[in-house]
Amino acid sequence: MTDVAVDKTDPAGSLSSTEKEPDDLIEEKNQDNPPAAAAEEGEGAAGGVYRYIKDDLFTSEIFKVEIQNLPKYIGFNDLKKFLNKHGVNPHKIKLFSKQMFAFVTFKNQEERDKAMKAVHGMQWKSKVLSVRLAKPKADPILKKRKLEEEVEGGQPGTKRAAGSQEVEENEEEPLNIQIANAVTPLWNVPYEEQLKRKEKEVEGVLQKLTREIGNNNKAMLPWLFVQKEKFNKMCCPLEAIRPSPVLTEYRNKCEFVIGVGADGEDKTVGFRLGKYKGGSCAVVSPSETTHVSSEAKRVVQGFQQFIRANPYAVYSPETYEGHWRQLTVRTSRIKQTMAIVFFNPQKLQEEEIEELKRNLHQYFTEGEGKESGITSLYFVRMGQRTSAGTEDLPCEHVTGEEWIHEELLGLKFRISPHSFFQTNTPAAEVLYSAVGEWAQLDQDSTVLDVCCGTGTIGISLAKRVKKVIGIELCQEAVEDAKANAEANGLTNVEFHCGKAEDVFPTVLNAVVSPNVTAIVDPPRAGLHSKVILAIRRAEHLKRLVYVACNAKAAMNNFIDLCRAPSNRVRGSPFRPVRAMAVDLFPQTMHCETILLFERVDYTKSSNTIPSMIATKKHAILQTTNTHLARLTGQVVHSRRLLGKHIL
Repeated sequence: MTDVAVDKTDPAGSLSSTEKEPDDLIEEKNQDNPPAAAAEEGEGAAGGVYRYIKDDLFTSEIFKVEIQNLPKYIGFNDLKKFLNKHGVNPHKIKLFSKQMFAFVTFKNQEERDKAMKAVHGMQWKSKVLSVRLAKPKADPILKKRKLEEEVEGGQPGTKRAAGSQEVEENEEEPLNIQIANAVTPLWNVPYEEQLKRKEKEVEGVLQKLTREIGNNNKAMLPWLFVQKEKFNKMCCPLEAIRPSPVLTEYRNKCEFVIGVGADGEDKTVGFRLGKYKGGSCAVVSPSETTHVSSEAKRVVQGFQQFIRANPYAVYSPETYEGHWRQLTVRTSRIKQTMAIVFFNPQKLQEEEIEELKRNLHQYFTEGEGKESGITSLYFVRMGQRTSAGTEDLPCEHVTGEEWIHEELLGLKFRISPHSFFQTNTPAAEVLYSAVGEWAQLDQDSTVLDVCCGTGTIGISLAKRVKKVIGIELCQEAVEDAKANAEANGLTNVEFHCGKAEDVFPTVLNAVVSPNVTAIVDPPRAGLHSKVILAIRRAEHLKRLVYVACNAKAAMNNFIDLCRAPSNRVRGSPFRPVRAMAVDLFPQTMHCETILLFERVDYTKSSNTIPSMIATKKHAILQTTNTHLARLTGQVVHSRRLLGKHIL
């Protein structure tokens, strides 16, 4: 599930917006960092590698600083917490391993200046910090082009030339192989081997979690010692990975970029061979990719024909000119298809845009595009960002139904343009069935479904429990969830719209059920720390099922659930008792991970941490007493021998 209007699943099948986001362009370790003003000179001219900061567009790269002389061995979260503690609100942080500096960006100049005053000269772990302005990230495409020009002109560029040779070797491969390597990197690996690799990844995550729990909760060490012996250095058993029931054409949602094709064809709809920040904008058709459905490919082909016959140009992330940006296609097993067209209006008149929408309507309902099988068509005006907001863009309904519908576990679900729905429906059934099994529910249970999307998990469990309460950020998804509950004849389900960190504590405190289970399915970065703290405080919540689309990124959530109580983290800790991977993304390295956490119950005498500690202490005391007794005996014996010797 996701708290933002993007697909939280693997990037292999759904590329992000065609927009180049300078905000995401982070400089590498060897970045030169003169003051930001330097960007206004030389290279910073209108045609230079810093051109993107000249327009009235939002990029936090303009408000960037470098923090120097950081303590050793600190991590991203350490720095973020330190800054937040002192009233500093960073937009993005780039921390380099084994380095003593970091780059931090802010949403505006006021916040940047406030941070500089607050942090500069401050002491942290015996280190006095210093802060200075940092130069923005150079535009990757323009930087690459400049380096290539230097090489061609005979200027120093040996390292770049070597890199170019490697790129040229890759470019010798057919385009269908190149795009397969980019979006489905395991396409030529046998499926059993894919599963082994993914299971090994999750095993590594659990082994790291084991070490982190030991570092953050010493009281769990005796329990961890036993668990590690049983489960190959892991804190809990890792069950066999569950495979996807389908291996090809499994994606029900894909986001296609629109740009110049790698074959030179303009107005190509497909996937990029690389990322913009890697210096590549070339697009390849998805026609030979294995994970995209035939229905989606048909829509792509029809839409590509339409824009090639249309006078409007493709949007360029390099120059910010042009119009056509992205095509999102959603499909369902009941043969319904939604297409969402993203278009930059630039300075077009309203009448011109309305005429374009009428042409789209006519093409896909009466013209050649009718064969595409679209049942729902939307149009989105997508200009450049002028602020740091990430709100959903309004969708203008062009033709067909307002939603598509899907069936999952014998239930019916409607899906809006911005609503989250797992991208592999058959594998989602495997995932949700496991979640329901692990939650150990009964008719007295109350389920808290956090980041619930269209309500799939909660609704699939509703008939087995007393009540389901869902929380979701996206308003469209909440409306879908309510409609889905009604369509499936459920009356014991309610949904709340808002940020999980704002809504969850209130909802949780209002629950009076003696049997409460939380099921969380958050976006890649995991749950907000406020949600974790609320879970820890709610002692009546005994069981938590965590569905992680990126277990490594959710590590801090896992640690905070298990760390020792403190002034900040109140309430008894949880501990992981069961884990399993479910493969929702064949041909890629991504998978979903389920972890079952249970509250440590200090009131029971058996199998609890206090009793284990007491047992351990008793064993140590017995050992110590035994050693003392032996030592005393040796001393007495020595005295007797000494006495005899004197006599």
